[in-house]
Amino acid sequence: MARGVRCFALPSSLACRFSLFRVSLRIMVYILPVSISVASGASEGFQPVSAEELKITNEPLAPGAPAIILYREVNRDDSVRGDAHQYNYFRIKVLTEEGRKYANVELPFLKEVEDVVHINARSIKPDGTVINFEGNVFEKPLAKARGREYLAKTFTLPAVEIGSIIEYFYTVDLKQTYDSHWILSEDLFTKTAQFSLKPFTGNSYVHVYLRWTWQGLPPDTGPREGPNHIIRMTATNIPAFQREDFMPPENELKARVDFIYDLEPPESDPGRYWQRIGKSWNGKLENFVGRPKAMEQAVNEIVSLSDPPEVKLRKIYDRVQQIRNKSYEIMRTQQEEKRTNEKADLNVEDVWKRGYGSGIQLTWLYLALARAAGFEAYGCWVSNRRQYSFNPKTMQSSKLNSNLVQVKLNGNDLYFDPGAEFTPFGMLTWSETGVIGLRLDKNGGAWIETPLPKSSESRVQRKADLKLSDIGDLQGKLAVTYTGLEAMYHRLDVRNADDVARKKFLEDRVTSLIPVPAEVELTNRPDWTSSETPLVAEFDLKIQGWASNAGKRVTFTAGLFTNHEKHIFEHADRLHPIYVEYPNETVDDLTVELPPGWQVVSVPAPRSQDGHVVSYDLKVDGDKSSLHLSRKLAINFLLLDQKYYTALRNFFEGVRTDDEQQIVLQPGTASAGN
Repeated sequence: MARGVRCFALPSSLACRFSLFRVSLRIMVYILPVSISVASGASEGFQPVSAEELKITNEPLAPGAPAIILYREVNRDDSVRGDAHQYNYFRIKVLTEEGRKYANVELPFLKEVEDVVHINARSIKPDGTVINFEGNVFEKPLAKARGREYLAKTFTLPAVEIGSIIEYFYTVDLKQTYDSHWILSEDLFTKTAQFSLKPFTGNSYVHVYLRWTWQGLPPDTGPREGPNHIIRMTATNIPAFQREDFMPPENELKARVDFIYDLEPPESDPGRYWQRIGKSWNGKLENFVGRPKAMEQAVNEIVSLSDPPEVKLRKIYDRVQQIRNKSYEIMRTQQEEKRTNEKADLNVEDVWKRGYGSGIQLTWLYLALARAAGFEAYGCWVSNRRQYSFNPKTMQSSKLNSNLVQVKLNGNDLYFDPGAEFTPFGMLTWSETGVIGLRLDKNGGAWIETPLPKSSESRVQRKADLKLSDIGDLQGKLAVTYTGLEAMYHRLDVRNADDVARKKFLEDRVTSLIPVPAEVELTNRPDWTSSETPLVAEFDLKIQGWASNAGKRVTFTAGLFTNHEKHIFEHADRLHPIYVEYPNETVDDLTVELPPGWQVVSVPAPRSQDGHVVSYDLKVDGDKSSLHLSRKLAINFLLLDQKYYTALRNFFEGVRTDDEQQIVLQPGTASAGN
């Protein structure tokens, strides 16, 4: 926990920063003298390498490490609004053969908001010979996930061997100025890291306040501000960050310093702070949604007086989602924006009449229409748990970064976010579930907590009708039905792709689940446009060599689509809490027709495990001509403390054991001698 404040108007104090997850890292932190170079660029360029660095063969504080970061520098410059950038410098020492992989450099970035430029790199052999990088830098996609496109600038340094030093520096251009973060923890142990921030100090149009908080640093230490308002810090001996499957967002766990820009002056009392924020935000919201006559006319076009309340809410929801959502369109260039000549929406009436708006504006339009239809409805800002957790005591309004609508109906609180594309009626995006938010009203608002969906609401159901050949292949039809958030994110991930890419996307999803070679061909045209209907994909499926000979009999395992679960929670120890994005379940319903004359010798006994927050069922039935397999795995939690890891690991070990149970068949007379 830590605190720090810089107000570019009135100095004040800030309550301590509370973190959801406890971080225990031993890091030595020193305050840089004023003479150290900062984000202005004075330090850019390769720095001298010492003879001691060339001689290093191991690091006692990181035994067995394949490589270590000798020196890292992060200089962030936010001083010019709209032209923020961050200079990054890495010097890596290769200690083992495995460490040579760090010659393959990937510099990830989020396409919509940043770019990586001015890359310079070199390698230094153990004898001090310098080899400057003069090759090509490539750009490759890393992932398209949850509506965002992650890319990487990649390059490979030549002639890297054990004992070499890898060095590179680059700049990240930020398309907008956001809150700054110094993330101290890296994949490798870091001997020394220097950080600086040249903050935005406001101008004649904008008056800002800067606050900073941190976690994972020793008590009574942290960044310090110099007389020129530049904040600096040096850290040494930073442990490598350990990644684990199903862990909370990385940046929430890493040692870090957060810098928060705020248009509101800081408060020492969280209650007063949030009351002021709530009143301010509510005033802005009411100015945007306050068009009652226009909204009443719009509602009359959408619903009928005789419609039941929930039907009215659903019709309004569906109509809002039909409006063009600019937040999910491919980003245009400035020239393209000028050619469209689209005006900014100043209120919900503009959104309705013009037929377009941002995702935030569409959700506020739903609020206005719901009120016009006679519902008690409130606008809410909630904390998106995609990257960080939230605690009101930290007084960070920027972490309330997702808007939704609360509607009171029959004594229940219902939540809606039609501005999040493909979100089904009555559901929220995964990052908006199970989080704290502020419901706005004229008095400053009230705290709410959004519900978690049930596992049954986000389901993957696989139904297969297959035939087993006498050589052990499976062939037939497979239908996969995605519902709830499972359908939403499949649609969102490929919303801008063509039919060929979407087809491959679905086929790859199936083949990745099968632990042996398989041929998968999509045969239908799934509905990619709806938020409400399940996403149904139908396939022709052929799995080679699923059954194998065991003497005069044939065996195959009960679990068919279980490849993803084979390596879950394999490690004996656990460092971080266990975290899933949302509760979900998978259900398999498989029928296998046997070759003529074949008989079922034995099937596994029914299995059932109830781990309270996880459950598993498997049942196999056989008759003279076919087998029927049913399997269900449900996950019904969001976050588990690591003390429950052993129990969860034992549960999945049991799942793997049950999935590997053998079904034994007796071939017919015609093939018994094969």
